[in-house]
Amino acid sequence: MLEHSFIFLDRVGTARELSFWRDGILSWGEFVDRGRIRGMSDKAKASADEALTIAAARLREGDARYFAALLRSKDQWRCFEEFRGGAVYLDIETTGTSKRAPITVVGVYDGRRMHTLVRGHNLVPELLSALLEPAMMLVTFNGAAFDVPMLESQFPGAVPEIPHLDLKHLLRRLGHTGGLKAIERDMGVERDLRIQYLTGQDAVYLWRLWQKKGAWNALETLKEYNAEDCRNLETIADIACDRMKRKLMGGASTSAKV
Repeated sequence: MLEHSFIFLDRVGTARELSFWRDGILSWGEFVDRGRIRGMSDKAKASADEALTIAAARLREGDARYFAALLRSKDQWRCFEEFRGGAVYLDIETTGTSKRAPITVVGVYDGRRMHTLVRGHNLVPELLSALLEPAMMLVTFNGAAFDVPMLESQFPGAVPEIPHLDLKHLLRRLGHTGGLKAIERDMGVERDLRIQYLTGQDAVYLWRLWQKKGAWNALETLKEYNAEDCRNLETIADIACDRMKRKLMGGASTSAKV
């Protein structure tokens, strides 16, 4: 989707971008190769050509951070196809919603391996940074409002400046509202029956049970609950990004693969 995107060009909004697609301009290269663009001055075209040529070079280099700065937060989902091989799916558990509430568990799933960091055990800045620093894209649910600010407050600098797909906001644009578990059910994404109906409040209870009583099974259930959140983010991201791409590009009568 990223190479179909023109939304970061000067004076280009969604309507103007759609007009490019309808005119058969489906990629950065096709835009640059066009001698003239309908409704665009030669000066504006030259400026756009330069911006797109730079973007193409940065994409070839795998410079995800460049696109984190280039695209607005609401548009960073467009990076998912290109950078999903380096994406991490992140979810945290805490004892409350204030920034001072201790983070108890951080789950980081890279699409192959699940990493679970537990407070008082292996949740340390060095390990968290080591897991996140190589990432090319971050995927969360409500992470922009909760997970990332919480991590920045308690582990400053641990979250790299890479494209961030906050699924809560993308899913809302697709008509899905409510919490992650409810949306999973709407989308047919299944959970392990052991933790299917656990909630954030249950996660707090499990942590306290572990802390006060040393209940090992409570900690293991909490870790699995967190891991399921992380793993399901990948499935939902695949579905949501594909649907959003089709929604946007479906208005263009083109032969683009959408």
